[in-house]
Amino acid sequence: MLNKTYKTAAITLVFSLLATCGYAQNHLKKTTMKQAEKTVCSNDCNAKNKSEQMSCKLTSPELQRRKETAIASLKGQVIEKKELKNGFAYKFSGDDKVLDELTEFIKTERNCCDFFTFAMSVSGDKSEAWLELTGADGVKEFITAELDF
Repeated sequence: MLNKTYKTAAITLVFSLLATCGYAQNHLKKTTMKQAEKTVCSNDCNAKNKSEQMSCKLTSPELQRRKETAIASLKGQVIEKKELKNGFAYKFSGDDKVLDELTEFIKTERNCCDFFTFAMSVSGDKSEAWLELTGADGVKEFITAELDF
């Protein structure tokens, strides 16, 4: 009789543990999913500028040379231009030469026009690349007037 009681208790304990483990697994899945939901970016993963003062740090002759070289080269390679709420997006071919040129452009522009926010989107199949130039109010007018881009 005692033996049967122990077996019944042991079986009950095993089933209780299994049920608890199932609960724990479901709870763990739900918790993990909630954590994943918290890490989903909803437009707050974009770079933001601290500087909003729109003035180019290049002298007039330096800016003119820049317009005649790097900016002219990129401008000649634009496939499509789209107006954004706070700037413009430019489509280019996605080959490595263009990506190198776009990267160099961004690195150089950050030194003279630190009020820009740059975003690049590049297709994995090398078919296209997009460059977004955005910023605070007035940046579209600055791009049009100063960069003629």
